[in-house]
Amino acid sequence: MAMNQNNPVVWFEIYVQDMERAKKFYEAVLAIRLEKMPAPTSEFGDMEMWAFPSDKETSPTTYGACGMLVKMAGYPSGGSGTLVYFGCNDCAVEAARVIENGGSIVREKFSIGEHGFIALASDTEGNTIGFHSM
Repeated sequence: MAMNQNNPVVWFEIYVQDMERAKKFYEAVLAIRLEKMPAPTSEFGDMEMWAFPSDKETSPTTYGACGMLVKMAGYPSGGSGTLVYFGCNDCAVEAARVIENGGSIVREKFSIGEHGFIALASDTEGNTIGFHSM
């Protein structure tokens, strides 16, 4: 059986309670601008969506978002079992911005060996997110 070389992860959603607060947090921490997206159909009329910047020329079926399965003590599956990592030049920079913008640090920048460094944080909505840098 031939292995599929396409990355199967093509989309993520981070759910929020206060859109303005969350939008301000992510734009400040990641130094980006989110783009307002319309609801997919009229049945989702009360849905508010803001998209992270992306390269619309890159096919999500060949690139996608990087990810993996992880088993780690203290992080059970279910509920908060999915963790989104944002790529950075130095994850300590974005982690410092988390505190400045109303979030909290779960774990300061630490080495993951040859794979670089990560930092874990909690956003203003209680979601755990990660930052990765080489």
